[in-house]
Amino acid sequence: MHIVRGIGSQRSASPTALTIGNFDGVHRGHQAMLALLRSEAEHRGLTPTVLSFEPHPRDFFAARSGQPDQAPSRIATLRDKVSELQRCGMQRLMVARFDAAMAALAPRDFVRQVLVEGLGARYVLVGDDFRFGARRQGDYASLDALGAEFGFDVARMMSYEVHGLRVSSSSVRAALAAGDMELTRTLLGRPYSVSGHVLHGQKLGRRLGPGYPTLNLRFPHPRPAARGIHVAQVHGLTDTPLPAVASLGSRPTVDDSGRMLLEVHCLHWPQALGPEGAYAKLVRVELLHKLREETRFEGLDALTAAIEADVQAARAWFAAGHAAQRRQTTRDRI
Repeated sequence: MHIVRGIGSQRSASPTALTIGNFDGVHRGHQAMLALLRSEAEHRGLTPTVLSFEPHPRDFFAARSGQPDQAPSRIATLRDKVSELQRCGMQRLMVARFDAAMAALAPRDFVRQVLVEGLGARYVLVGDDFRFGARRQGDYASLDALGAEFGFDVARMMSYEVHGLRVSSSSVRAALAAGDMELTRTLLGRPYSVSGHVLHGQKLGRRLGPGYPTLNLRFPHPRPAARGIHVAQVHGLTDTPLPAVASLGSRPTVDDSGRMLLEVHCLHWPQALGPEGAYAKLVRVELLHKLREETRFEGLDALTAAIEADVQAARAWFAAGHAAQRRQTTRDRI
């Protein structure tokens, strides 16, 4: 998949079938929309393309109003979003910077400058709640009228529901905040996961108790939608996933920086990798079951005891066969 940052940095090389949104999590509603877009692109001889924004428009407006806590938590990293969009058949991703200039564009200017001149749109597919342009003045009807003026077709996809629940990024965030990983899996159509390159850390885990060495992955957004201690499994180090326990958060007992980190302790470390064999490798960590919230402990002894309890809880979860039961279920993907 070809990725371009900034609308003005490169004109579209070919006419596009386009959808617009942040696609945080690329959940089953997104997957259904992307499947329809891919089908229309193939039928019309167009390039299936996604226009997304960084930062999230709500991040921008929250920061401008001095209320950063009003910004939505982030489900997926850009790396994971790109991976899922590619898996769904998208050939091009345009990542536009959402700034004051973008926020001030009138609906007609947005369509002309961004969709037509920047992206060569010939077909545009949006969701039922799509709004665009300064002060969200544009809606589906105005986009349809502008499409007729500028020569592209417009279509709208209604809400996607699973078991009577509307699938949205907000519903995925709510499920993750509640620690309901089964509902999250249903909404995403796959286990929730975070991927990244394994980084060097403080190596504190090796010195705690009997030793709890961890794989460290950076989560680049300050407010991850999933936080806390989870039963997990790691893909990318061996031919089969490795059972693990993982902590996603700010490590309040040992770090005051506020930096978000995913720390993963594998329950069975492959001897063939050696103690340093995972560094710089790209891994994917699935969070399967939430054990507890992140906690600030009084000292390292209390932290060590909590880690040991988490490890034993994760071992018991795997011993009960939960992971095998999940592998037997249908992924139910679009």
